[in-house]
Amino acid sequence: MTPMLEATGTSAGPRIPPRRTPPTWLVVALACAGQFLVVLDVSVVNVALPSMRTDLGLSAQGLQWVVNAYAIAFAGFMLLGGRAGDLYGRKRMFLVGLGVFTLASLGGGLAQEGWQLLVARAAQGLGAAVLAPSTLTILTAAVPEGAARARAIATWTAVGAGGGAAGGLVGGVLVDGLSWRWVLLINVPIGAVVLVGAALWLTEGRGGERRRPDLPGALLVTVGLATLAYGISQTESAGWTATATLLPLAAGLVLLALFLLVETRTKAPLMPLGLLRLRSVASANVAMLVSGSAMFSMWFFMTLYAQNVLGYSPLEAGLALVPSSLAVVLGSKAAPRFMPVIGARNVAVIGTVVAAVGFGWQSTMTADGGYLTTIMIPGVLMMLGAGTAGTPLASLAISGAAPGDAGLVSGLINTSRTMGGSLGLAVMSTIAAARAGGEGAGPEALTDGYALVFRTGAVVLAAAALMMWAWLPSGKPSGEAVERG
Repeated sequence: MTPMLEATGTSAGPRIPPRRTPPTWLVVALACAGQFLVVLDVSVVNVALPSMRTDLGLSAQGLQWVVNAYAIAFAGFMLLGGRAGDLYGRKRMFLVGLGVFTLASLGGGLAQEGWQLLVARAAQGLGAAVLAPSTLTILTAAVPEGAARARAIATWTAVGAGGGAAGGLVGGVLVDGLSWRWVLLINVPIGAVVLVGAALWLTEGRGGERRRPDLPGALLVTVGLATLAYGISQTESAGWTATATLLPLAAGLVLLALFLLVETRTKAPLMPLGLLRLRSVASANVAMLVSGSAMFSMWFFMTLYAQNVLGYSPLEAGLALVPSSLAVVLGSKAAPRFMPVIGARNVAVIGTVVAAVGFGWQSTMTADGGYLTTIMIPGVLMMLGAGTAGTPLASLAISGAAPGDAGLVSGLINTSRTMGGSLGLAVMSTIAAARAGGEGAGPEALTDGYALVFRTGAVVLAAAALMMWAWLPSGKPSGEAVERG
């Protein structure tokens, strides 16, 4: 009778069935959708910049800050976003970040003044900083370490790279067919759909105990990086020795030094400096920072070259970069096939060398260049190399961290790529303007400025390849311990 009584007792009252674990492919798809939106918005505005300038009366420096306001807020708060995901839940931060990003996109699309657009772009960057680290940690938590995780990371890298690459085409279609406002407004319905899917199907997870986030550290690093980027941008109009340049450069460096000091003294640092003693984490992030400083500017200057020199419409400029978009996805998906064979370090080095060759080729551009030789082939080489190098660098950085630091390291690798790109864009814009002669430059002068940017990028990438060869740990990150220096 006892078994019957127990059975009867357990059946009394409503039973709540355990929540089913969502299929892995669905988790990967939602994570990649979030990453796609984040990276798409780094590049989608590029083809819309001339239209934004005309409509809102932005200066050349203001136009650069349409890109940089997003990138600096994105990079500056991403460490905090990654740590918040570890402490308070990756799903929760995914939803919060995507919500802020979507609302800011609506504000930017409705902006009536230049300053309103810049504020909205900074708010988008803040939302992206909370969202982006969670995309990678949600994915790696759902896929066991090994070849399957390497393929999942490759998909995440390809989608992210593809988002950056597709920005030109998407932006061109929207600007030509509707208006520049839709490069921001398009995020609203897409963000709403992903929000609903994430709320329904993602499961919560965190990698560490609850504790107070390091807000002083987050503010110091963000304001420090923003001030540094502003100082670099001032060189375009004031020169390197002017007070207007030297003061923000010095202030930015002081703030970053204070950030490092705070991190050594706080009980729960935003950036535990001990992580940088891991060879895989330190080398992969420095490699991403240096290579990103060149690769990030490719879309910006290729779009300006196509429209301002060759006379392409926004849609034509976007279509011109479609082969590059496909190349970056191909490189990202091909990298995991070679990593177990020749090692992650070698794949990263080869990809960076291929990109450097593309940058060198692009630097031979002329004011009357043909599509095949001055846009398509060099663009394919640049982005094939970028996609090939990105996957092994992300894999090395993530595999070198403890599970409780996964969100932080994810935020760090994204920060390195984006902040390198933002500072690189500020420097490259100064280089281009100095060579071209500033406002009112003709096609020949603009071409000279753009060509110098790509020549500089080729040198930076060649140096990055040598650094990767000497510093990145050898071996295969998929399923194996990464060497620690």
